[in-house]
Amino acid sequence: KETEEVFKVKKSSYSKKIVKQLKKEYKEDLEKSKVRTEVNSPTDVEPPLEKTGLIKDISQEDGTANSEQGEEEMEVESEKEEEKPKAGGAFSSALSSLNVLRPGEIPDAAFIHAARKKRQMARELGDFTPVDSEPGKSRLVREDENDASDDEDDDEKRRIVFTVKEKSQRQKIAEEIGIEGSDDEALVTGEQDEELSRWEQEQIRKGINIPQACVQPNQPAEVNNLYYQNTYQTLSYGSSYGIPYTYTAYGSSETKSQKTDNTVPFKTPSNEMTPVTIDLVKKQLKDRLDSMKDLHRANRQQYEKHQQSREDSTKAIERLEGSSGGIGERYKFLQEMRGYVQDLLECFSEKVPLINELESAMHQLYKQRASRLVQRRQDDIKDESSEFSSHSNKALMAPNLDSFGRDRVLYQEQVKRRTAEREARRARRRQAREQTGKMADHLEGLSSDDEETSTDITNFNMERDRILKESSKVFEDVLESFYSIDCIKSQFEAWRSKYFASYKDAYIGLCLPKLFNPLIRLQLLIWTPLEGKCRDFETMLWFESLLFYGCEEQEQEKDDADISLLPTIVERVVLPKLTVISENIWDPFSTTQTSRMVAIVQKLVDGYPSVVNAENKNTQMLLKALLLRMRRTLDDDVFMPLYPKNILENKNSGPYLFFQRQFWSSVKLLGNFLQWCGILSNKTLQELSIDGLLNRYILMAFQNSEYGDDSIKKAQSVIACFPKQWFANLKGDKTISQLENFCRYLVHLADTIYRNSIGCSDVEKRNARENIKQIIKLLASIRALDHAVTVANDHNVKELKILIEGK
Repeated sequence: KETEEVFKVKKSSYSKKIVKQLKKEYKEDLEKSKVRTEVNSPTDVEPPLEKTGLIKDISQEDGTANSEQGEEEMEVESEKEEEKPKAGGAFSSALSSLNVLRPGEIPDAAFIHAARKKRQMARELGDFTPVDSEPGKSRLVREDENDASDDEDDDEKRRIVFTVKEKSQRQKIAEEIGIEGSDDEALVTGEQDEELSRWEQEQIRKGINIPQACVQPNQPAEVNNLYYQNTYQTLSYGSSYGIPYTYTAYGSSETKSQKTDNTVPFKTPSNEMTPVTIDLVKKQLKDRLDSMKDLHRANRQQYEKHQQSREDSTKAIERLEGSSGGIGERYKFLQEMRGYVQDLLECFSEKVPLINELESAMHQLYKQRASRLVQRRQDDIKDESSEFSSHSNKALMAPNLDSFGRDRVLYQEQVKRRTAEREARRARRRQAREQTGKMADHLEGLSSDDEETSTDITNFNMERDRILKESSKVFEDVLESFYSIDCIKSQFEAWRSKYFASYKDAYIGLCLPKLFNPLIRLQLLIWTPLEGKCRDFETMLWFESLLFYGCEEQEQEKDDADISLLPTIVERVVLPKLTVISENIWDPFSTTQTSRMVAIVQKLVDGYPSVVNAENKNTQMLLKALLLRMRRTLDDDVFMPLYPKNILENKNSGPYLFFQRQFWSSVKLLGNFLQWCGILSNKTLQELSIDGLLNRYILMAFQNSEYGDDSIKKAQSVIACFPKQWFANLKGDKTISQLENFCRYLVHLADTIYRNSIGCSDVEKRNARENIKQIIKLLASIRALDHAVTVANDHNVKELKILIEGK
C-alpha cells in the first residue's frame, strides 16, 4: 500500500443545482469552523480549494459544460512535519493567538501555520476528534441534465471523485468571516494568487525531497513512478488527520443514485520489509557466483569455438595460397587445350568429308575389279555350258538368235574372244604349275581364274595412284599438330599426366577413338587383306604410335578407357572396312582370298575381346556381310552340268572336262565355306555347306560319276573338307543329320562296286574289296558307324574294328 495516492480529476461542467448545493455546504462548513474557534478547538487550514480538486470550474454555465473536457493529474500525499511539537510555554503562547481571531477577520499565513501546528500536536496527543459530516453531503454527485448517456458509453471519460466527510478548512474560514455562497468566487479569486503559489511551491518542495529508498521494493516500475513516500512520515495525508478517504468512479451508474454507497476505503500502507540475514546474503552471493560461472563457461566455449574457427580459416588460407599457382597453370593449360580441340574439330569437320570421298572411291575401285572377275567367270561357265548343249531345234526356229534371244553372230564373236582369253589363261596357269612342279597334284577347277589383262591392271593402278595422290593433299594446308597422330597424342598425353581428374571428367578416353578415326582411315585407304602384299595393320605407324598410350608405370584404374583405346579403334575402324571388303571385294571361290580373310578375322577374334562380344554392332555387321556374300555365291556362281554317262565315258571330251572342272570347283567352294568353322556357328555352316552345296550340287555330280576309284577319291576330298570338331563330341553310332544322304550314297557306292566285281578276275575282286574297306573307313571318319557296320556285314569285312580305330 502506498503512502501517496493520485487521483485524476477530470474537468466537467456542473449544473446550477450542484452549484447551489456546494455553496450551501460551504456556508455550513464556515459556521462549524466558527463554533470550533469560539471553544478554542484546534482547526486545520487546508490548501486552497482549487488545488484539492474538490471544486473545479463550478461557475460555468450548463450550456458550456459539455464542450470542455480534459484530464488533470494531481498528487495527494501525506505530510510529515519537519520537527515535532515541543512542550513548553513558548509554543503555548504562540498558539494562544488563535483565540483572538475575530469573526469576519481574514487569517494571514502565520495564523494558518500556527493553526496547522496546533492541530498536528493535538493529533499526536490523541485529543483531536474529527468533525462528523452527513453522509449525504460528503459526496459530490455529478448530475448531467443534458445527456446522461455520454459518460456511460465512454469508459475513458470516467474519473475518480475524492471526498472527505468533513468540510474543508477554507469553507470553515469563509463561514467565520461571513462570506455568502454568492461571494465564494470572489473569495477564491481574491486570494488565489498568493495562497495558490505558496501552496504549490510547498508541495513541489516536498515531492522533490522524497528519496527513492522509501518506495517499497515489491512495487512495480509504473507504481514507483506515480507514487512517492513522504520524507517525514509514512502516514498518508488522510490518515494523519484521521479523515477516512473514499473514492467513487466518476461517470458510473452509482453517481446517479445518492442512496447507493460504493466507496472503497484506503488502507494504511505497511512498512514491513523482509529481514536481511547472513544465509540470505550467502544464498544470493552463491547464486550470483553460479550465474557468473555459467556465463564464464559459455564465454569460454564461445572463445574456444572462435579460436578453432580462426585456426581453420588460417589453414584454409595457407592451403589456398599454396595451390593458387597450380590452379592458375591448370586454368591456362585447359584454356589452351580448349582452343586446340576446337581448332582440331573445325579442321576435321572440313577434312572428314574429303576422306570419306577418297575411301568410297577406293572401295569402288576394288569392287569394280572384283565384280569384273566374277562376271567373267560366270560368262565362261555360260559359254561352256551352251557350247556342250544341243539347241538345234531352237536354232531352226530363229536362225539369227540364240536360245537367250541374242544376236547369234555377235554373240558368237564374243564367245570366241572369251574362249580364246580363257584358254590362254589356263595355258599360262598350266605352264606356271609345270615350272613349280605342282602339275601332278593339280585338278582342273581347283585354281581360281583371277588373272587380269594388262589393260585392266594399268587402269586400276592409274586410278589407285590418283586416289593416293589426292589423299596426300588432304592436310597439305594444315599444320602438323592437327593431322599427325603423334602430335595429337602428345597433347592429350600431357593433359592426362598433369591433370588426370579433369581428363577423366571430360571423358577423353571415350572421345579419342572417334578423334583418331579419320586419320587412321586415311592410312588404311589402300589396305586390303585379300592381297598378298598387303601389310598387317599392326605394323602400321598409327598402331605403333597408339600402342602404349595411357600405359604408365603406376597402377591403372580398372575402368580406365585408355586401356581399351586400340581395341576400340580396331572395332570402329578395321571392322567396318572388313565389312565392306567381305561384301563387295571378297570372292568365296578364291581359296587364297578366303584363307586371308579367315586369317584376319580369326586374328581379331583371338586378339581383341571387343570383337568377340556378341553385342558388338560392328562384329554383327561383319558376320552378316560374310554370310550374305556366301549365299550370293552359292546362288549365282555354282553350276553343275548334267550329261549322260555315255558322254562322260570319253575322258578327253569337252563335256567331261567341263563336268570335272565344275565338280572340283564346287568341292573347293565347300572347303572355302568350311574354313569359317570356329568363326561362324556350326548350324549356319552346315546349312550353307552341306544342305546348300553338298546335297544340292555335289551329290548330283556323284550320281553321274563313274563308280570306282574316281568316286572314292572324290568322296575322300569331300570328307577332308569337314571340320573334325563336328564329329568329336557326337554320341552314338549316327553322324550329323545333314550327312545322311552322303552316307547312303557311300553305302550305295560300296554295293555297286561289289556288284561290278562279280564275275571279274581276282585282281579286280581284290581291288573292289579294298575299295569297300576304304568306304568303311570314310563312314567311320564321319562317325556314321551304323552305316559302316551295315557295309561290313553285307560284304563280310571282318576287320571292322581295325578299320574304325585306324580311321
